[in-house]
Amino acid sequence: MVGSITLAIIKPKAVELGHTGAIVHTINAAGFCIRGLKMMRMTRELAEEFYAVHKKSDFFNGLVEFMTSGPIVVVSITAENAVVSFRNTIGATDPKMAASDTIRAKFGTSMQMNAIHGSDSDKNAIRETNLLFAPEEIFDQKRS
Repeated sequence: MVGSITLAIIKPKAVELGHTGAIVHTINAAGFCIRGLKMMRMTRELAEEFYAVHKKSDFFNGLVEFMTSGPIVVVSITAENAVVSFRNTIGATDPKMAASDTIRAKFGTSMQMNAIHGSDSDKNAIRETNLLFAPEEIFDQKRS
């Protein structure tokens, strides 16, 4: 598929609550092509590197604790204008403020436990994908 890439992370609470399949289905149904998908557990070091941009924020330590608290599912996806399109698909950070048809409105439980992460820029999508996937774990496929 021709287009740009972005990264999704199904967060620990959503995985724990059994929403992984429904979220992956929603991603596919929204027209995104999956390039890579795996379940993993973030180490503290990886979480700190991943969220380094927030290191001076009050919520940094809580975010790192949450993201290392259980397994996550990471998904590398592609579509035309992937970052913006995916951020529209996932909705506002606060599930209570997200449009009702978005992933966060359907599956999020709070601001921190908002079910899913989506890259906020093309540059970060590449950085985040490279942090969480080895090159051999990415498969660019054409959708028929």
